[in-house]
Order: sequence, then structure tokens, then C-alpha cells
Amino acid sequence: MKLERIGLLVVAVGLLAGAALALTGGSGPGRAPVHAAASVSYPPLLEWVLWGTMALFASVTVLWVVLTYVVGSGYEAPPPEHGAEDVQVRILTIDAESVVQATVDALPDEFDDVHVVAEESLDVSGAVVHAVPDGFDCEAVRKGRAIEWARRTLETDREFVLYLDEDSVLEEFSGLPDADVVQFQERPRRTGSVLPYLADVYRMGVQLEQRAFARLSIPLFAWGGGIAVRTSLEDAVTWNRETLVEDTAFVWRAFDEYDASFALAEDVCRNEAPPSLYEIAQQRRRWAAGNLEATRLLPARYRVLTRVRNYAWALSPIVTLVAVPLSVLGVAVYGGVFFLLSVALAAFTLFWYVRGALAYGREAARLLLAVPLVPVVSLVHSLGTVVGILAPPENFRVTTKVGPDE
Repeated sequence: MKLERIGLLVVAVGLLAGAALALTGGSGPGRAPVHAAASVSYPPLLEWVLWGTMALFASVTVLWVVLTYVVGSGYEAPPPEHGAEDVQVRILTIDAESVVQATVDALPDEFDDVHVVAEESLDVSGAVVHAVPDGFDCEAVRKGRAIEWARRTLETDREFVLYLDEDSVLEEFSGLPDADVVQFQERPRRTGSVLPYLADVYRMGVQLEQRAFARLSIPLFAWGGGIAVRTSLEDAVTWNRETLVEDTAFVWRAFDEYDASFALAEDVCRNEAPPSLYEIAQQRRRWAAGNLEATRLLPARYRVLTRVRNYAWALSPIVTLVAVPLSVLGVAVYGGVFFLLSVALAAFTLFWYVRGALAYGREAARLLLAVPLVPVVSLVHSLGTVVGILAPPENFRVTTKVGPDE
């Protein structure tokens, strides 16, 4: 991790220096004014940094296109073969009683085996509540520790265990296909600050790539806020490993060592977007640091791919916040090719937000009014990733939930 932090820091400093030189290129002592068609000569290192960053983001964008529209082309969820009678529901929380109650109340009536796994005793109607004992010890930490305790303790003869976060409101259930891991889709809802909500809308556009995961030997990530796992697979893989991303780490090991199968469900969980800029930065920080640390579970080709993706998403805002604005202001950074590449990549950034907004159906028209904010939204989405690479968190931090009463 030390080399990764140094590398990203060098790139970030280089980009800032390049932007400063570009903005001051026409006004410094002894320099001629910079015109719209002018080209500015910079030190080779800065040129390599700018071009390297653009190439990195371009390569990940091309990969995204291939995954989404080639590998995932025509993907349809397999027909459901398992109803609610084959599912035990486990809702994970620390002590958010009112939030959990709303999640339990929203569950379709056909679920008759519902459990809440908490760190404290709670009063929740419609579910059996379990508090993880303080003395329970295993390799997993925080949320992973709670899930591992539930796996060992809660008996079930159901084919699947459906894990939901405390705020994962599942309003409809059409059944589970016969796959070892069934990933539910998510639609974050606004709970506080507008920008974190818009950043999650942007993320929904990027997550179109999930429809390719069933055709990959290992899915690129998992979302534990709504995921069903075959009970026999869960007992074989277990959750007993120290990680900040227990959901993704579980899936990576399941597919690498047990040749598991994956399906993306049609059903959607309406979860809470982080309520503030601080909360979303900390959430993305944990995701980035956890994913990079968990790559040890992956074969080499996926390890490299995951690391490159994280670097690219961390640096992606430079497309809309550095390269394109400088060119629009009349600074031709390394010629027209660089500008055209910047515009093309900025168009993808815009597309991801628009596509994410369209997934919200009736809410889409209102969300599309925020298109001019996309450069800032992409920065909000990515900033925590940068922090996660440069300064990984020591412990698992749960994102604050607002709940129905607030």
C-alpha cells in the first residue's frame, strides 16, 4: 500500500502543477500570450503525468464499454426458481432501531423467517432480534464478525440466506434464480445533502456493468446491502476473514476457490445515500482501501485489473475539472488530440450520470436538471477513493443512517 500511496500522490501533485503552469503559461515573465490555438511546452514529466492519467482513464472506460455492451449484452436474469419459503432474511445493524423497523415493515408478507443481527438489544416487531455477544471472537471484524456469528449460530434449513443492510428497503420480491450468489440492485434515496445523493445516482450509471458479472469467472465487486447466498456455499466459504469489504471479499473467494455461480436480480433495494459530504468520503474511502487490500484473494489478472480500476476512478475528475476547462479557456494542452480525448471521456462521465438518473423512472426528470453539476458530482464520487488509497482507514466505519423519522 505504501508504493500505491506514493504513486497516486505523485500523479496528483503533477496534475496540480500542470494545471497551474497551463493557467499561468501566458502571463509569466518572458512568455508570449497564449491564444486559443496555441500550444504550451511543459517539462516532459508533466506531459507524461497528464497523458498517463488520460490513458489510464481511457483504458478503464474502454473496458467498461466492453463489459457492459459486449460481455453483458443481452443479459437477462434467469427465471426465479426459489420463493420466499426458501429464504431466511438477516438484517445487519449496530443499533439503528427505527431504521431497521422501517426495513422490516417494508418486506413483502411472504417472508416468514426474518432475523435482525445487531450489536445491541433492539425492540423490532416482525423479526427475531439477536445481539452478537461481546465475547464472540473470530478473525472477521465489525460487520463481518456479526455475519460470521449469525452463520455459526442461526440455524436454518432454507436454501438461501438473504442479507440486507439496516436501510435496504425491499418492497417487491419476484423470487430467486437458481444461482449460488444473487445480487439485488440498488437505488439510493436522498437523505441529506444533495451532492452525495447525486454522486450515488452517478454510481448507478457506472454499475450497469454488473450485468456482465454472471459471464465473468469472478465478479468485480459485490454489494452486501442486498445479496442472497446459497446456504451451503456460505458454510463452505465462511465470512471469517479480516477485511473492510466483507461482501466483495466473500464473493471473490467463493468464485476463485469454489467456482460459484452469479445472477443479477431484477428486484431493487431502496437504500440511503450518505447524508453528507463527510459521510460519502468516508464510505468511498473504506470501499477503496478495502478493495485494494482484498485483492490478495484474487488471481494475478484480476488483481491488476482491480487496482487499475481504483486508480482510474480516483483520478477521473481531472477529465472534467482540469483538461476540458483548460482547453475551453484557450489553453491547448499538448495539442488537439489531447483535447478531443478529454471531451470524449467527459462525455462518458456525463453519460454515466444520465444513465443513472434514467434508472430512477419518474424521478429522472428532476435528476436530469443537475446535469451541469456532473463535474462536481464526479469529484464527490471519487474524492473518498483518493483518500482511501493515500490514507486507508484503520477500522470499519458504518455510514450514518438518517432513518424514517428524520
